[in-house]
Amino acid sequence: MKKDDILISKFIGNTPLRYCDALSTRYHTNIFIKEEFHNPGMSAKDRPALFMIKDAIAKKKIKPGGFFVEASSGNTGLGISLIAKKLGYRAKIFVSQSCSEEKIELLLKAGAEIEICENSNGLHDFNSTQFRAQSFAATHPNTYFTNQYYNTQNIRAHYKTTAPEIWEQTAGTITHFIAGVGTGGTISGVGRFLKEQRSGIKVWGIEPNGSILSHFLRYRTLPTNTVSFDSIEGIGRNFVPGSFDAAAIDHIFQVNCQETRHMAMEYYTQTGIMTGFSSAAVIASLDSYVSKMCFKLTDKVVLFFPDHGSRYISKLYKGSAHQSIASSNITSS
Repeated sequence: MKKDDILISKFIGNTPLRYCDALSTRYHTNIFIKEEFHNPGMSAKDRPALFMIKDAIAKKKIKPGGFFVEASSGNTGLGISLIAKKLGYRAKIFVSQSCSEEKIELLLKAGAEIEICENSNGLHDFNSTQFRAQSFAATHPNTYFTNQYYNTQNIRAHYKTTAPEIWEQTAGTITHFIAGVGTGGTISGVGRFLKEQRSGIKVWGIEPNGSILSHFLRYRTLPTNTVSFDSIEGIGRNFVPGSFDAAAIDHIFQVNCQETRHMAMEYYTQTGIMTGFSSAAVIASLDSYVSKMCFKLTDKVVLFFPDHGSRYISKLYKGSAHQSIASSNITSS
């Protein structure tokens, strides 16, 4: 068995699905949390990182010692950095100015080279993480741009691993799947698989106010006027990624940053669990929209928590009365 196969079979994936008493009681249904921060890189992005790296190596697109290059808000970059290092490669990660201090520190510890860019507005913007990552890969030998926004392995990773896990963990009784939408890989891969099992399962995405994906999902066109979207790290886009499959998603709700910050702290106060930024956005959607759609007592709702709140102390918990407690409980689950 190859080293990368050992990684995925023993360490990446097979994360727990936890019944959440607090949210189930609040919304009068059965709510479960898919806790992806149990992966080695403490995020769901380890899954597509491994699939993209395995695919590139199998197709001989990179030689040992070369650079895997990615544009990332941090989590995919960290997954790529950790796996690349273990397999004898290097990583160069292009992050935007909004990347949290904690993620940058983790990337450096993982041995990644980092470049901080002005934004992550897509390949059409010369100052974006995507454009600069692609440009670097195109002008340097033995480099491979994993390009999570357009790499089919992003969707495939969640179709082949995340979704079957959820299906098995709920014994096929899941009724709703709710996740933040960034590259679109998670919700597209999970949504495709679940709807193949039972078409009536609801697949709902969450994005920040001002992001364009909900408009695209509804009208299949881009909005004529775009605005800056709320800064909720990891989700929201002003372009449609190639890894976004509209056919796999029923609806996308929008939440604002203030609601998300408030919900992160409220959930921590109630449960002692620090959520990641996009995880808090998913919880915020329950108050803003989803609960109004009247869950049934028998429903089984799975919320996707892609990473841990320890990566966002400076953004979600800094300055609060709970910051020192949160810092000491950095591995809480």
